[in-house]
Amino acid sequence: MRPIQSDPELTAAVDRYVRPGRRYMALHGARFLRFSDDERNKFVRSLRAAAAEITLRELIVLLEGDYRARLTAAFLAGIGRRARLRDLIGANLLDSEFVYAGQGYCFALASFGTPADAALLVRYLDRYLPQPDLRYDQPWAVGALLHLDDRLGTADAERFLTEGGLWQTWAAETHGNPENPHDCRRLIDDLCALAIEFPEGVDAQ
Repeated sequence: MRPIQSDPELTAAVDRYVRPGRRYMALHGARFLRFSDDERNKFVRSLRAAAAEITLRELIVLLEGDYRARLTAAFLAGIGRRARLRDLIGANLLDSEFVYAGQGYCFALASFGTPADAALLVRYLDRYLPQPDLRYDQPWAVGALLHLDDRLGTADAERFLTEGGLWQTWAAETHGNPENPHDCRRLIDDLCALAIEFPEGVDAQ
């Protein structure tokens, strides 16, 4: 992780994209989707504007910061469909260094929308569902995979959700009541509907 206290480049990116309006708090759990209509529309406009404005370099820098920076960067990458960040986002998801950031990673991979993104989600679930003591972002990953199955005409999530499968075992053994993966799929659907398309060449910034 890059230490923000001694990293001017990271500090500048955080000040510009993460801290304004405590954006990261509204992104956590996609809370902004539960805002009033006016508040939600205002937030979505600011999110799309930030996704269009932020450069690839700034996104990479944020993806090396703390969970707030990584969560925000992943959401902006997903909104902007910055698929060049697939490998970095996938590696961060598999490493799972920080709580909450995985929500953004799962959304971003769902938004990129290719079999390569589905494969990263499958790798994550194969690694972390057999570990019920690790309650990370498994529901988000299953929800993202369900979204991609519908989009790609695949059935990658099916084996995780079968009776007695990895999801059921993980959910039964983990503490608390994990989110319903189908609820997470609907959440991912709503988030992916917010993505914007860049003019040709913008993604290279």
